[in-house]
Amino acid sequence: MAGAIIENMSTRKLCMLGVTLLVFQVLAFLVGGLIAPRPTTSVHFLGMKCIDIRRSHHKSKWLLPWGKNQCDHIQDFKEAANKHIEANDIVFSVHIPFSNHEMSPWFQFMLLILQLDIAFKLNNYIEENAMVTLEVAMAYRDDPNHEWTEIARSTELRKLKCTFPTPKTRENEGRYYDCDVLPLMELGSVAHKYYLLNIKLPVNERKKINVGIGEIRDLRIVSIFQNGGFTKVWFAMKTFLTPSILIIMIWYWRRITMMTRPPVLLEKVIFALGISMTFINIPVEWFSIGFNWTWMLLFGDIRQGIFYSMLLSFWIIFCGEHMMDQTERNRISVYWKQVIPIAFGSCCLFIFDMCERGVQLKNPFYSIWTTDVGAELAMAFIIVAGICACLYFLFLCFMVYHVFRNISGKRSTLPAMSKARRLHYEGLIFRFKFLMIITLACAALTVIFFITTQVSEGNWKWGEFTIELNSAFFTGVYGMWNLYVFALMFLYAPSHKNYGDDQSNGGSGGGMSSGEELQLTTTITHVDGPTEVYRLAGKESQE
Repeated sequence: MAGAIIENMSTRKLCMLGVTLLVFQVLAFLVGGLIAPRPTTSVHFLGMKCIDIRRSHHKSKWLLPWGKNQCDHIQDFKEAANKHIEANDIVFSVHIPFSNHEMSPWFQFMLLILQLDIAFKLNNYIEENAMVTLEVAMAYRDDPNHEWTEIARSTELRKLKCTFPTPKTRENEGRYYDCDVLPLMELGSVAHKYYLLNIKLPVNERKKINVGIGEIRDLRIVSIFQNGGFTKVWFAMKTFLTPSILIIMIWYWRRITMMTRPPVLLEKVIFALGISMTFINIPVEWFSIGFNWTWMLLFGDIRQGIFYSMLLSFWIIFCGEHMMDQTERNRISVYWKQVIPIAFGSCCLFIFDMCERGVQLKNPFYSIWTTDVGAELAMAFIIVAGICACLYFLFLCFMVYHVFRNISGKRSTLPAMSKARRLHYEGLIFRFKFLMIITLACAALTVIFFITTQVSEGNWKWGEFTIELNSAFFTGVYGMWNLYVFALMFLYAPSHKNYGDDQSNGGSGGGMSSGEELQLTTTITHVDGPTEVYRLAGKESQE
C-alpha cells in the first residue's frame, strides 16, 4: 500500500532535499540584497508658481515650469501681491522628471504625494477640520516637440491635519505648521516619458472654498516609483520560477491520476495551492513594458489575495486532516466554519481595494482616505479583516497544538509494535512535526522581515558589500513561498513504493488493527479496499 513520498523517502534523501531548498532560499535573499537596487525611489519637486492670465482658455493650454515654453512665474506671494495678481491666477506647475531625464515603463507605477508649506499668521490661521480644494490636471508627452495630452482632470478635496509646535503668538508668525502629507494621485503604469502636473488652489470666500487653510507659501510633490533595476530582477525571478512550479504541479497531478483511487481532499487542496502560486508567478508584467496597462496594480493585489486565501485555507485543512480523533474528514464541508472567516476577510480587503484602486482606474486623483466617511469605511474593512486574521491565527494555533497533542498521545502505543514499524512511525511523526515547524517559521519570517523593513533605513553595510534589505525582503519571501509550495507538492505526491509486510499487515508483534496503523501515517491518503479508513486509533477498522 503506497503512501506519500514524505513517508517513504529515506532520511538521507530528505536531508539532501532540505539542503537544496535552503540553498535556493539563501540565493533568493542574496539576489534581492546584493544584485537588485532598492524597490522604490522617491524624487522631490517644488511647484513653480505660474501666472495663469487666461482663465477662459485654461483648459486648452498647459503651464510649464521650465523649457522654451516656460510660463510667466513669480518667486513668492509677496511678488504676486505687489503685481496685483490674484490667488485664482496662480497655478503650481511640476514637470516629472527633471530636465534631461525621462520616465520609463520599467518604473511600473507612479505615486504622487502632496506636501503644503503653510505659514502661521494670526489673521490667517488653519481652522479646525479645514479642507483644501485642489483643481488638478495631469498630461503626458513622449516627444518634447509635441503637444501635451491630458490624462486626467479633477477637483479634489483634501483634509488638512496640521499642528503648530510653538504657541500661536505674534512672535511666532511666519513659522511653518507641521502638516501631514496628502495623497494626490496614483498611476498604475508609467508608459510615457514626460508628465506635467498643474495644480490650482481656487479661492471663493462666498462659497468658503480654500478659506481658513492658512497662508500657503509653497507646494511640494513627492514622486514615488519602482526602480527599473529592481523591476528587471523581479521579472527575471518570476520568469525563472514560473516553469519550475508549473512542472512540479503537472508532475504532482499526474502521479495522483495514476492512483487507482480518486484524489482525497488534502491532495486537491495542495494542487489548488500550486495553481494559485502559478497564477502569481506568471510574468504578465512583461506586457506592461509595451502596453499602458493601468490596471496592473489592482490585478497584482487580486493575485496575491487569491494565493494568501488559498494558503490560509490549506493550513486549516492540512491540520484538520491530521486530527486523529476526528471521524469526519476528506470533505470540504467539514471546514466551513474555518473557511468562511477567511473568505469573508478576503472579500473585505477586495472591496477595499476596489474602492481605492478600482476607482483610480477612472480617476487617478481619487483617494478613499480624503473624506471622513470614506476613511471610516476603509478603516472598517481593515478592522474586520484584522479581526478575522486574529481569529484565524488563534484557531490555527489551537489546531496545531491539538494535532501535536494527539500525535504525542499515540506515541505511547509505539512500544507495542515491532522495531521496524516503530522506527517507521517515529520517523513519520518527526517529519510531520518538522513540516509544521517549517510552516510556522515561514509565516514568522514574513512578519519579521516586514517589520524590519519598516524600521530600518533600507540597507545594511556588510564589509565591502551593501545589502538592500527591502529588496532582499521582496525576493526572499517571494522565493520562500515558491519553495514551500514546491516542497509540499513534491513531498505529498503519491509514492510508488509499497510498505513492507511488517508495516502493512501488523507484523509479529504489532497488536494493532490496520485502522490504527493507518492513522499514524502523515497523510490520510490510504484506502483499505473501496472504503477510506477514518477511524480512531485503537478501534477496529471498517471492512
